[in-house]
Amino acid sequence: MNSPGMLLADEETDGAFIPRLPVGEKLEEGFDWFQDQFSGLIRGVEIAFETTSEGLAEILAAPDALVLTAIFALIAFLMRDWKLALLTVPLMLFIVSVDLWEEALETLALVAVATVVALVIAIPLGVLAAKSQFVSRAVRPVLDLMQTMPALVWLIPTLAMFGLGMPAGILATIIFALPPGVRFTELAIRQVDSEVVEAGHAFGSTGWQILFGIQLPLATKTIMAGVNQVIMLALSMAVFGGFVGAGGLGNEVSGAINTIDLERGLEAGLCVVMFAIYLDRVTAALGATEESTLYKLLRRRKPQQQQTEPDEAEAAEASTKTG
Repeated sequence: MNSPGMLLADEETDGAFIPRLPVGEKLEEGFDWFQDQFSGLIRGVEIAFETTSEGLAEILAAPDALVLTAIFALIAFLMRDWKLALLTVPLMLFIVSVDLWEEALETLALVAVATVVALVIAIPLGVLAAKSQFVSRAVRPVLDLMQTMPALVWLIPTLAMFGLGMPAGILATIIFALPPGVRFTELAIRQVDSEVVEAGHAFGSTGWQILFGIQLPLATKTIMAGVNQVIMLALSMAVFGGFVGAGGLGNEVSGAINTIDLERGLEAGLCVVMFAIYLDRVTAALGATEESTLYKLLRRRKPQQQQTEPDEAEAAEASTKTG
């Protein structure tokens, strides 16, 4: 039975002498065919997503909240400096204080799994797009579709594929967060100075040697900016995952919307903000490793090792002479 909206649409297209295209119907048929043909693959992906995300959430929830806060602060200190470590403590303690720590860890696990999968696909695809103009032109409209499609729409096919649960939220998050990783990687490789690449060719380097020895190291900062964007988009999309039962803070937000619970919704939203600030600062620090505490400690240790090695050599030489 046709709804009034569909009848109105038919009247409008008929009145304008434009036939109605059954785009949605054909896409649904293609989706059903894909599900029938690759049901085993879909089931395998569902099990993999569910196992990894739940396992990671259990690992994160194992230590006490204060212990994990200290671990997060230590990571921030090593990746950046003591200021970021000091900022991490109140960010995490706020989540604990509103009694949403376990939900926040579930969201973090979802974001981590989705980000890793998205980057495993995005970075090689970005490199391939930078190397091949044909690939670049082919993936560009697909990336445009993935980025411009409203985020909630991606929940519909993932829900039909996996049903309610975290796998549906993870797949929707991957689709939504993947494009910046491809675009930034392609841009980073293309921006590498062509003279440096030509010098590599002149010295007889192979394509793989140039890629891993010249292009990727020089493109690291721009690629890490893409990684940062992937993580931020994954975190924002993970909240929408609550509408398909993905768990975590998304469930709190969707529950607050259903019951118009302002207090619950704002607290869950602020917890997302706290994690977003932390993840943004840490991933931004990965693109500037020279400024990190860990890098400075390693640089300080190398001169000491170089100094002790000559001293040991001199002592060995003196002992041979006296012997």
